[in-house]
Amino acid sequence: MRRARRIDRELAEVYPYAHPELDFENPFQLVVATVLSAQTTDLRVNQTTPALFAKYPTPADLAAADPLEVEEILRPTGFFRAKTRSVIGLSAALAEDFGGEVPGRLEDLVKLPGVGRKTAFVVLGNAFGRPGITVDTHFQRLVRRFRWTDETDPGKIETAVGALFPKKAWTDLSHHVIWHGRRICHARKPACGACPIAPLCPAYGEGETDPEKAKKLLKYEKGGFPGQRLKPPQAYLDAGGRPAPPLGSG
Repeated sequence: MRRARRIDRELAEVYPYAHPELDFENPFQLVVATVLSAQTTDLRVNQTTPALFAKYPTPADLAAADPLEVEEILRPTGFFRAKTRSVIGLSAALAEDFGGEVPGRLEDLVKLPGVGRKTAFVVLGNAFGRPGITVDTHFQRLVRRFRWTDETDPGKIETAVGALFPKKAWTDLSHHVIWHGRRICHARKPACGACPIAPLCPAYGEGETDPEKAKKLLKYEKGGFPGQRLKPPQAYLDAGGRPAPPLGSG
């Protein structure tokens, strides 16, 4: 527990501006964007959702949309037919069962089409300020590398890791770990030689340990490239982060 909490403290210093990397202005936009982020990058979702929300700004609007028109907008995100069914379905459920408002309870959120626990915790933590652990692929990979747990089932990972940290820290913890996984501790070739928590990591050496070679593996702002949000928080910009380009800009 002490080592796990120290790793999180170190990551918090590396990523003090860590935030959800999906652009959103309200809980409805966040739940839709999170559903769309399956099997694609947050960057691609952020490049796609402006057109979606401009045309369908409310759950009632999207629930009544022509599926073929929605499919055309969502095509760049991949699996666009299934995603169209999900976002139209969850919009209809919001309009019919929740008065057009996104519910702030886990048990209600997971009843929406396309919304599982991971998506629900993203929404609860970032739209409602209610702590939750987001067990995505990056989180699963890193907590096993950190030896926080050997579990492979997302639900069991959530329970095991949650026991190591106070509940109030869960949302920020998720951001820290996911950001580190996207920028430095990659799946195929982690940049161990450029990792700020290397002395604490039991998996050090699984990736490139040469500092100069490791630096070339860094992604997003750590490697000098734009982040994933078109409209990132000011703290991210103040820290030297750059907004992502809109869809079609090359």
